[in-house]
Amino acid sequence: MKAWAVAAAAAFIASPAAAAAFDPAPWLADLKQAREAFHEKYANWYWLETEHELKIDPLFDDVAERLRNARSEAAAKVAFDRLVRKVGDGHVEIDWPDPPDAMGIAPAGPKTADLCTEIGYDSRQNGKGTARALAGYEPLPGDNPFDAGTVTVAGTKIGVLRIGIFQPQGYPELCRSAVRELSIPPTKPCDDRCQDDIVTWAYQRLTEALEDRIRALKAAGATALLVDITNNGGGSEWAEAAARSFSPRQLVSERRGFVRGIHWAKQWQDLANDLREHAKKAGRADKPRLLDWAVEADAARHQAQMPCPAGSKSCAALGTAGYSTGLVGSARAGAFAGKDWGVLVFNPAQFPYHDGVWSGPLIVLVDQETWSAAEEFAAVLQDNKAAVIIGARTGGAGCGHTNGGTPTTLRNSGAILKLPDCVRFRADGSNEVRGIIPDETVAIRADDGAQFRANLIAEKLPSAIARARALLAQ
Repeated sequence: MKAWAVAAAAAFIASPAAAAAFDPAPWLADLKQAREAFHEKYANWYWLETEHELKIDPLFDDVAERLRNARSEAAAKVAFDRLVRKVGDGHVEIDWPDPPDAMGIAPAGPKTADLCTEIGYDSRQNGKGTARALAGYEPLPGDNPFDAGTVTVAGTKIGVLRIGIFQPQGYPELCRSAVRELSIPPTKPCDDRCQDDIVTWAYQRLTEALEDRIRALKAAGATALLVDITNNGGGSEWAEAAARSFSPRQLVSERRGFVRGIHWAKQWQDLANDLREHAKKAGRADKPRLLDWAVEADAARHQAQMPCPAGSKSCAALGTAGYSTGLVGSARAGAFAGKDWGVLVFNPAQFPYHDGVWSGPLIVLVDQETWSAAEEFAAVLQDNKAAVIIGARTGGAGCGHTNGGTPTTLRNSGAILKLPDCVRFRADGSNEVRGIIPDETVAIRADDGAQFRANLIAEKLPSAIARARALLAQ
């Protein structure tokens, strides 16, 4: 047989026509399950259909038509991935299962001897920033997780501080230091308690390192501060504690919305139970407020247990209670010192931060790759008129998945659909998922080169400094 004939025969054997015909029915069943999940669990429905101007049900109808016309599983996956892209919500994700290898066995992940790598500490989480490319940037010396330096703009010496991620997992050296300091065997499995010990130690050092950098910039003569959170994927509630270190004002956090249903009903019930247990042992001053907070949690649980009737136009799709920090939205650092229940009502209480380590003019630099907890950091400072935001509108992830979230495993494909179950409402009532809109807009794009971005930012810095000084005087 000629070579071209052999090739043609091989192509025929491998072609989709020769294989079993693709059946879209199981994929349409998965789509129906995903549609039901959006109706029951998706926190940002109102934002999607009003500000984003994307109607959910017609979007699903379009995907269904694409699945009916698909000719392979690969094309079906493309249709689902397109749905996620069209939604444009940073916390809407679909995770496909790993494909089996040629023997039908799922491939094992890479093994490493490094304990910190094994438990998820990875410097790649800590993205590079932009501000260090500013002309005349002089880095600060010293061993510290946070890059920092100074630059002079229009006669003002600006301290520049880079935060690449708002959680210790982006700083593996902190983990390795914790392993040494806590005498954790680096070659043995690290269980949940072991990992909690590491992350608690790392958060304490991360907080101290951040405040040390702020003080070092003041000592270097900085009279204004630029915090660079471009290319920052988010992190944890540590963002709320960090924000308070940058302002002498008593910040008020964003209000919280939550999806009605069993997930949040359980969270509020558990909180009420915990608060009442602490009240049993509390002193006379604390007992009444613990019981009052438990009543607030009960009321929130009642909201969560009362889903809106189908088709109702008067029922609020989300319950609302408390703040992004808990039932308490504003408190001075140390207000709950010595209270083992403090973190239940005000989550920054778990971190050893101090208010107003920086007290001068503050500028926060953002871009399209600023997401999630980094947006929370920028939002709380902007809403409290504590900082001027400069750069490009942020990515728009907003609040995400609480206590594991409410993932939906699609029955046919095994894919896991993740939908945000909470909302952070800004001071003006808007949903943080729209993205943080800068006070000083700069025409930067996430894929621009660092030097070009820095040049564009430099043009707007004098105006941002003047605005930050005016804010401070209010």
